[in-house]
Amino acid sequence: FSEAVEEIGDQAKQEAKMEKTLAKLTETWAGVEYDFAQHKDTDIQLMKISDENFEMLEEHQVQVQNMFASRFLSTFEAEVTFWQKTLANVAEVSTLLSEVQRSWSFLENLFIHSAEVKKELPDESERFVGIDMDVKEILKKGEQLRLCKDFCNEDGIFGRLETAQSQLNLCEKALNDFMDGKRRAFPRFYFVSTSDLLDILSNGNTPAKVMPHLSKVFQAVQTYELEYPNGKDQRPDAVGMESCVGVEYVPFPEPTPLEGKVEIYMEKCVEAFRTALKYYAKKALLDCEEAGDSGRGEWVKEVTAAQCALMVNMIMWVRMIEQAFDAYNEGDKDAVQKSSQRVSDLLLDLIRLTQTALDKPQRMKVMCMITLDAHNRDITEKLAQEGVTTPDAFQWQAQLKAYWDVEADDCRQKIADAAFWYGYEYLGNGPRLVVTPLTDRIYVTATQALHLNMGCAPAGPAGTGKTETTKDLANAVAKACFVFNASPEMDYRTMGAIFKGLASSGTWGCFDEFNRLVPEVLSVCTVQFKAVCDAVKARTKVFVLQGDEISLDPSCGAFITMNPGYLG
Repeated sequence: FSEAVEEIGDQAKQEAKMEKTLAKLTETWAGVEYDFAQHKDTDIQLMKISDENFEMLEEHQVQVQNMFASRFLSTFEAEVTFWQKTLANVAEVSTLLSEVQRSWSFLENLFIHSAEVKKELPDESERFVGIDMDVKEILKKGEQLRLCKDFCNEDGIFGRLETAQSQLNLCEKALNDFMDGKRRAFPRFYFVSTSDLLDILSNGNTPAKVMPHLSKVFQAVQTYELEYPNGKDQRPDAVGMESCVGVEYVPFPEPTPLEGKVEIYMEKCVEAFRTALKYYAKKALLDCEEAGDSGRGEWVKEVTAAQCALMVNMIMWVRMIEQAFDAYNEGDKDAVQKSSQRVSDLLLDLIRLTQTALDKPQRMKVMCMITLDAHNRDITEKLAQEGVTTPDAFQWQAQLKAYWDVEADDCRQKIADAAFWYGYEYLGNGPRLVVTPLTDRIYVTATQALHLNMGCAPAGPAGTGKTETTKDLANAVAKACFVFNASPEMDYRTMGAIFKGLASSGTWGCFDEFNRLVPEVLSVCTVQFKAVCDAVKARTKVFVLQGDEISLDPSCGAFITMNPGYLG
């Protein structure tokens, strides 16, 4: 009998333990409520199960699972089954609810409050109105019931949430397609985060609200100055721009009306500053020719955009040196030496100018010109010392030179056998990099890479200026250069979007710490970049990348920097 008695005693103990656990479950879950937080300025309460309660839920699920494995289950089988289903429902419904709430609160702002999205996506907006009502009903029900156990085991709640989620996914897909269309229309939107882009699109009809985002699209533009010639209730005109790099204001020769959709007037904004910079560059060139060496100090102070002063300064220096070569070949054997002395004198004049009363923008302009003139002086001295007397000599060919092409009425830049049109990207009034002999060598290599439709990869230890040199070359040819920090989290879609943006906007991209990309992304990324390079070589206007037709601007470029020994 002893064995039978032991068996009965053991069973009683285990059943008592089980009964106690079930009683504790009943007691605990009778008091577990959702946490509620108000949704924006509405009377809707968002629901969330707290982290502690979610951990407790997982523990309780394990306990119930262990009871199922017990051989003493039969007495409490109905209760254990009830708790298994109840807790599983709490876990599933709470997880699904948080996903639905996240998507809904993100999309609600657009489909309900944005006139632009409603107009562009009428079917999805109509669908969203139905989802919106359903989600609000579910949340109101949750607010009434409050208890996790009661809400998650409400009849049909899981099915309603699943339906809402699938409908929200359809809306989100339509929204992504809509944003892709906007990005294709104005490629610089590829470099803007989704939330910023949605903010820009939802405020598209009010240009003043789009202005705070300009610095994310144009690297040196803080904002445009807007005027309302037809009254405050009509669209404004952009009449000038303020820089976020240094202090500078550039008025537009003619006002630019910000009419139409946001992607259309953003494209007009690009045209506006390019037209303005070209206008001021031509004016600066004529004024500089008129001022001569003696009036150069006053001329620098009066030039409207700092980059126009630097560009014209480069044109005048190249002209001076090439005239000296011509004079030498016509019999003046000291011509190059004389030009070397003239460059030194002009540099000293600028240094004296810094000792006079200058305002902040003028001082920065003069300092930049001194930086570049110091390099010009070194090069001119080197040409004189090495007896260079012809423009075909490598020492002269290896320099980045600027010319005003009279036929094209534009600035042309040449280095070795590579030639570029000046990009007229607005650069602001910031400092420029000191150009060293190594910088000159990198300029030759990088421009050759671009000339051959390839990428360029400056290499060197951390902090030696690989990225800064790339950015300075972009400044020298007035191209927008976007810097992307390559990290292991970057996937092939992100890289694809960046390449689409670079290829169709004709901008340069510099990928920092490229060695940190994971190998799988790297392999896809090479295929993406090859597609861009092949399209540039083939001189096509349109090419296909990741299944999308992308328009091509052949002046785009890509740079990568690596230092495998440094994980950053």
